[in-house]
Amino acid sequence: MTIDGVSGRTSYLGSSLVNLKTQLDTLSQQLASGKKSTTYAGLGVDSGVATGLRSQVSSIAAYTNTGTIINTRLNVANLSLQGIIDSGSQVKGAAAGAALTLDNTGKTPGQATAMASFTQIISLLNADVGGRYMFSGRATDTPATQPADVILNGTGTQAGLTQLINERKQADGTGGLGRTVISSPSATSVAIGEDVAGSPFGLKLSGITTTAAGATVSGPSGSPPLMSVDLGATNPNVGDKVSFTFTLPDGTSQSVDLTATNTNPPPAGSFTIGANSTATATNLNAALNTAVGTVANTSLVAASAIAASDNFFSSSPPLRVDGPPFNTATQLIAGTPANTVSWYTGESGSDPARGTAVVGIDQSITIQYGARANEDAFVTQLKNVAVYAAVTTNPSDPNANGQLTALNSRIVDNLAVKPGQQSIQDIQADFAGAQAALKTTKDRQTQTSSIAQSMLDSIQGIDDNEVATKILALQTSLQASYQTTASLYQMSLLKFLPVG
Repeated sequence: MTIDGVSGRTSYLGSSLVNLKTQLDTLSQQLASGKKSTTYAGLGVDSGVATGLRSQVSSIAAYTNTGTIINTRLNVANLSLQGIIDSGSQVKGAAAGAALTLDNTGKTPGQATAMASFTQIISLLNADVGGRYMFSGRATDTPATQPADVILNGTGTQAGLTQLINERKQADGTGGLGRTVISSPSATSVAIGEDVAGSPFGLKLSGITTTAAGATVSGPSGSPPLMSVDLGATNPNVGDKVSFTFTLPDGTSQSVDLTATNTNPPPAGSFTIGANSTATATNLNAALNTAVGTVANTSLVAASAIAASDNFFSSSPPLRVDGPPFNTATQLIAGTPANTVSWYTGESGSDPARGTAVVGIDQSITIQYGARANEDAFVTQLKNVAVYAAVTTNPSDPNANGQLTALNSRIVDNLAVKPGQQSIQDIQADFAGAQAALKTTKDRQTQTSSIAQSMLDSIQGIDDNEVATKILALQTSLQASYQTTASLYQMSLLKFLPVG
């Protein structure tokens, strides 16, 4: 009879030991990693679900990271917007209550405030968030504007706003009669006309009326336009008025009301009734010259500066007077890069500014948060704060107070928020809407990610207590198996043979 060896009979015990050891290693690895398996294959039928859940959690994490970056950019942009609003309010308040005292540079305390505010606004528009300029449209690597000093004072070869204001001041005929001509077409009439047909400069005739019963008015009509009043054969009565209305370069209107009086010399805004209508017409002519000259030296100076600033900031390229000579100029021309500063250096386009920065914050949700410094709201702030800072008044000019009063009133009115016009608050509202969308999306994503992660954990995770219990059981079983196997391997035939 053939007797098998112990190893052959107990080989199955070795296989069992290896299997138990493998199970123990697997459970130990699960306990250490907290996961059922380090590969998807180890998850069995749940591997496909786990793959999808992990992808979803990863995607949400990426969107969350994007949202955090965008929210930071929007926070900085909102700080800039609020700073610009505050600067505009400071200038408006300064213009409304500023003293008319001029310093040695020919500027009032309110204008000094405007200079500081303009510098601040330019700095805010050039805000850089992590290398991205927020108000340059798609040109995110380019500052939105030229430096404040360059905008106001230009460079060695390029004219800035200050120079364009001075050129426009000459072209509008300030210091004279505002590019108008006053004449007497007949012995009893007085007429005023524009000096050149089609010119954008100076006072523009708007209308003429009179309360004098025997007088007739005509115009404005003709080329260049002319309007006149003929007193006729009868003198006007005391208190009768002749009113001339003009449109100024900034679009505002100004009326010159001249009242008939018996006083000689007449007070301001009056004309003396003479011995007959011919003498009265002569006095009306003189009074009109004085009144128009006052308008040309006060309101027209302010309106001219406002118009120059509008041509500089609102036009691309900026518009300037076609000269020299400037006092006889008849048209505006486009400045060139060689001779005129272009204040905006960001990306320009006809599409909405918000659409210059679009980002996805979820699979089917995008937000827009772009901005351009040449949007209407910014331009309105810039051109009014800048012109207030740039205008210089001669302290020895008897019309200085009138010029400053006219300028201050325009700045106050222009900086007021007007219905139907874009305001910086509107841009703030757009950004607030983007941030609200970010928050709503983030809250939903947080909940979704939590649910997906919980499901994923239930698939690939373990119960520590359960695994520990299994490990203890395996260790006990493995120890017993080791002892049994060792005993079997120590057995031999000699142990069962009788001792001779």
